[in-house]
Amino acid sequence: MYNKLNEATAKPVVWSAYTADVLWADSHIAKHMLAYHLNPEIEAASRSFDFIDESVSWLVSTFDLGQSSKTIDFGCGPGLYTQRLKARGIGTVVGLDFSQNSLAYATEQAKLSNLEIEYHLGNYLDYRDSRQFDMITMVMCDLCALSPTQRAVLLGKFKSMLAPNGVIALDVYTATRFEKQTESQTLAKNAMGGFWSAEDYWCIQSSFTYDDDLVTLDKYVISEAQREWTVYNWLQHFTLDMIKAELEPHGLEVKSTYSDLRGKPFAKSDEMAVIIGHK
Repeated sequence: MYNKLNEATAKPVVWSAYTADVLWADSHIAKHMLAYHLNPEIEAASRSFDFIDESVSWLVSTFDLGQSSKTIDFGCGPGLYTQRLKARGIGTVVGLDFSQNSLAYATEQAKLSNLEIEYHLGNYLDYRDSRQFDMITMVMCDLCALSPTQRAVLLGKFKSMLAPNGVIALDVYTATRFEKQTESQTLAKNAMGGFWSAEDYWCIQSSFTYDDDLVTLDKYVISEAQREWTVYNWLQHFTLDMIKAELEPHGLEVKSTYSDLRGKPFAKSDEMAVIIGHK
């Protein structure tokens, strides 16, 4: 038992494991994730509905989007942004997501609202599209869950898919948030209200910080009667200079910064929104 606990709580090398497929594709977890997305009182997976309404209104008006515009949302979830964009009269609206459960919901909602939205299931790191888009969005700090190698792949994809005068709108966690993070270990039975499994389980959660990289990790080791498995939730935190350095090799640059994607003036906070375009 001592050795097993040591292994379960061992601090891994930064970015050494990737388990997003488990977090988003497992059928039991996917149901909980969708419930989080759709609960306006919980901002664990999506912003509040009021925030999303304000955000879409700001994006549409600020970047003069209309019937001739093309937009694509990376990590669209159940379509909370795509549905609102299409309802505002955007011509082409595309959503990409890993979760079949979330996309099934998004597709059904679009059908009920008579909105023509194009959805694609799969890892957006593998997505290909020859079209150029007037706006590319990636919200809820999704970029922060990707390793440096994955981010480089994604930014190259953004570059190839961005229209000449198009914008990339995304948000990230900041160094200010990182400074508040601490390391810890907890053990709980059926942690997070049965989030990880429909069966009884024990969950060891270890939270780690990587000071040199501004990265945090929540490592979950879930033990059921018949199996044991591990989920790694990495989060990169950024300074503005770090973002600029990652954009440079792709011919992209930061055009403006805000506190969030509603256009609130930038202030020192846990998150930062950036608008990116061609150099």
